[in-house]
Amino acid sequence: MTRFIERATIIVVSPSEAGYFLRKTMIDIKNFLSAIAQIEEEKGIDREKILETVEMALAAAYKKDYGERGQIIKAKLDSVSGSFDIWQEKIVVDESMIKSEEEIEEERKKAEEAGEELVEDRMDDESGMGLGDGEEPRKVRFNEQKHIWLADAKEIKKDANVGDALRFDLELKEDFGRIAAQTAKQVIIQRIREAERESVFEEYSEKADSIVSGVVQRIEGNTIFFDLGKTTALMLAKDRIPRERYGIGQRLRLFLVSLEHGPKGPQVFVSRSHPKMLSRLFELEVPEITAGSVEIKAIAREAGSRSKIAVMSNEDGVDPIGSCVGQRGTRVSAVIQELGGEKIDIIEWKEDTEEFIANALSPAKVLDVEIDGARSKVTVSEDQLSLAIGKDGQNVRLAAKLTGWKIDILGKETGEVENSSEKKEEGSEQKKIKKTVKKTKKSVKKKNVQKKNES
Repeated sequence: MTRFIERATIIVVSPSEAGYFLRKTMIDIKNFLSAIAQIEEEKGIDREKILETVEMALAAAYKKDYGERGQIIKAKLDSVSGSFDIWQEKIVVDESMIKSEEEIEEERKKAEEAGEELVEDRMDDESGMGLGDGEEPRKVRFNEQKHIWLADAKEIKKDANVGDALRFDLELKEDFGRIAAQTAKQVIIQRIREAERESVFEEYSEKADSIVSGVVQRIEGNTIFFDLGKTTALMLAKDRIPRERYGIGQRLRLFLVSLEHGPKGPQVFVSRSHPKMLSRLFELEVPEITAGSVEIKAIAREAGSRSKIAVMSNEDGVDPIGSCVGQRGTRVSAVIQELGGEKIDIIEWKEDTEEFIANALSPAKVLDVEIDGARSKVTVSEDQLSLAIGKDGQNVRLAAKLTGWKIDILGKETGEVENSSEKKEEGSEQKKIKKTVKKTKKSVKKKNVQKKNES
């Protein structure tokens, strides 16, 4: 933690030529500069930005405690001696820049007619010049706290022109040294927090779309919070693997989906059901994928149940499927174990559509593939129908997702469509609806039995 010693000293200087006392408040510059240097090195914050922020905070602190509304107050910190000056600026104006009484009265009448309250002019840039969006001066009300007439300005500074800012030194109160030191300390602490948040955001932005390691921190409803080290990540219900259980303190690999700026720092969202989770795990286990000799072309995944991954070789003599499987299946086994036993079919990607569709239906042996418009008709022997279709149509459904084609499975003997990737998807939805209706009927029946027993 950066150490900052809070100390302020008031010293009085008596310049004989001016004949007045000028008070300058000093911050313990040795510790102050040491703190800034440490922040600059550890947090990567530019020194000038820290000093500028401290100066703005000092000016705001003085205005709050001793200034008046509308004043333009500025501060300058001497990074060598530790002293600083506080002054007020007034903008030199002439009659062409100031609203007349008639114009003010007209604005008041319009506001009354519209039922609105007339507010004073506000300068976003605090310049007092009334700069609009197009940076063109607009007329403003005269405010003696921020404006000075050209004639009066020339009495103070002979070469003063319209738009110039005249400086008027302000008296530094005796107790402002303590306020100044405390303000500088607060600003530095705030800048550290902001820098840490930005640093964490940048660090995890680079890790987006990749695998990170996290420990289950807490579980709130369907949302799981993971400790990633420097920040906490959220995993929503849709990003969980169905039927996968999570325990406090459990360490898991996660896919970093996205980041958002939150009120308390970056919000990191992770997933274990995302299709890219599968490809990133294979990249970690298969060096050939990282080297580029083997490429993952497509993925179809039903998290927690089964997935299909299409791979191809970019180098002669490299077997893409064998590379992913590994010796005695060690590589693919590591991925399956990480995903809680999820079945994975590794197939070879082909540029020829018919051949690719046939491979996608593995482990079924396909006899023929016919492309008909946006659909593909796949013929298999009778003993291969169950393998081609899969449990609840899962195999044909995943093959359709992997290839991007709608697939109809035909039996060789009958020549009729035995199953369709579309029909099965519709069927699974209908099955869910029927299951829900069945549960509702069972619940109603149970309540009726309870009422009869009570009576």
